[in-house]
Amino acid sequence: MNFIKPILITAFAATILTSCGGGAKVLSTPIENIDTAPLKVSDITETEQHNWGHLDLISDTIPGMSVDKAYSEIIKDNAGKTVIVAVIDSGIDIEHEDLDGVIWTNEKEIPGNGIDDDKNGYVDDIHGWNFLGDTYEEQLEFVRILASGDTSNPDYERAQKEYDEEYGKFINYKTQYDQLLQQLIGADEIIAAKLNKTDYTLADVESITAGDNEELATATAMAKYILGLGFDDINAAKKELKNGAESISDRLNYNLNMEFKGRKTGDNIDDLTDVGYGNGNVMPTVDSESHGTHVTGIIAAERNNGLGANGVANNVKIMSLRVVSNGDEYDKDVALGIRYAVDNGAKVINGSFGKYYSPHSDWVQDAIKYAADHDVLLVMAAGNEGMDLDQEKHHYPTDNTDNGPEFSDNFLSVGALAPKYGPEMVAGFSNYGKINVDVFAPGAEIYSTVPGSDKYDTKGGTSMASPAVAGVAALIRSQYPKLSASQVKQVIMDSGLPIKIKVVVGGDASNEQSFTNLSASGKMVNAYNALIMASKLK
Repeated sequence: MNFIKPILITAFAATILTSCGGGAKVLSTPIENIDTAPLKVSDITETEQHNWGHLDLISDTIPGMSVDKAYSEIIKDNAGKTVIVAVIDSGIDIEHEDLDGVIWTNEKEIPGNGIDDDKNGYVDDIHGWNFLGDTYEEQLEFVRILASGDTSNPDYERAQKEYDEEYGKFINYKTQYDQLLQQLIGADEIIAAKLNKTDYTLADVESITAGDNEELATATAMAKYILGLGFDDINAAKKELKNGAESISDRLNYNLNMEFKGRKTGDNIDDLTDVGYGNGNVMPTVDSESHGTHVTGIIAAERNNGLGANGVANNVKIMSLRVVSNGDEYDKDVALGIRYAVDNGAKVINGSFGKYYSPHSDWVQDAIKYAADHDVLLVMAAGNEGMDLDQEKHHYPTDNTDNGPEFSDNFLSVGALAPKYGPEMVAGFSNYGKINVDVFAPGAEIYSTVPGSDKYDTKGGTSMASPAVAGVAALIRSQYPKLSASQVKQVIMDSGLPIKIKVVVGGDASNEQSFTNLSASGKMVNAYNALIMASKLK
């Protein structure tokens, strides 16, 4: 592989740029005209792993958003205006040590009195609303279409084909995982007895001489194969296999089960006027419901408090809207969630969810337009199937129909980057598309909050890239509150770094495309540049 030449930056004299909306004066030179950047040749450190999305491509050779640079050189001690960010997701641990100070509270509501004090249609909605009630497990949307038995549905035939493929695939996965797990458990018993310890590594296994002991030889071969996949020790391998087996079982028992009835709210899902269902408890309902908490930490984990993670935005209040189950969300919940956020003061909405069937997509589109009419920006995950959304499937929610013109100017679709600049910088799982994806941002291997008062974990997905951009949007709206939602969207798209190298897409090494062709902007989001550009707007 040829080494890439150093970064080329067009230098120009720094000028004082006057803000248009109460932000501090900006004395900075934007990063621009980056054609190439050096590959990072050293391993990423633990500190960098926990914060890579905030790092800078120039100084760190990691494709972060230059968040730390933005704070040190532009924001400094200027807190800006408080911005409400609605997180439409699964439940959020609002008692987490790194989140408890950034949770929105509805001051018009009296907690626990069973009365709709503010008369917004939701009783005791203190920190948001739980549209799912006690529901967590759910079917996928195409399974619900089949379960309805309505063969006149235009998506019925497509849904049947997808169901047949998915069900057969996961039955095979279950067989393979169950067999592999049983074989590993058997091998583990033999090796643990041989080594007289239960937390051994690949190096420990390689030190074993099996001799004529065929049983031990078979066990070591099995352990070498599994540990050679990159696990730190045998316990980590067993945990991963068990989690995988459980996930596959959930897929078959709930997501793909046409007989399963998950919804417990008692409303009519086909009637948008049937409202008020659910409750005000926005906390996770089960230990595994970690998605919303992780997303929230990316946006708003309290900065520089000595705890586990720093959020992108420094002056936000998070409104929790529990809409996303362990399955596909309902269009009704999404539409009402967007409207709730708008009506209760949110200026940015993050939606780290999506699906490929949307029976009531018109309800959601109307809600997106409603948000646009009220100057609210929506930031959405582009999806995790590694596909070209312009050519393959339609991903919902969306701000266009059939790849046509956008019907609103307040919607950003976000693809995911990995922490390695160069051909592998686009996360293999990330969807892309010149029409249907707007920007890319850090989304793989992101460290953030998870349920439990002091717990943190690393997760990946466009679900993690979207809140990174929502955080940047909140920063802009905080520092420059006179900018409209559409202006903030355009600033984020125009101020990104236009990387022109070819990258692997869909995790397929044989499929290399120019990064500039993977999104409408052709850029990766940069908070530092975005604040400079925002300061120029009048």
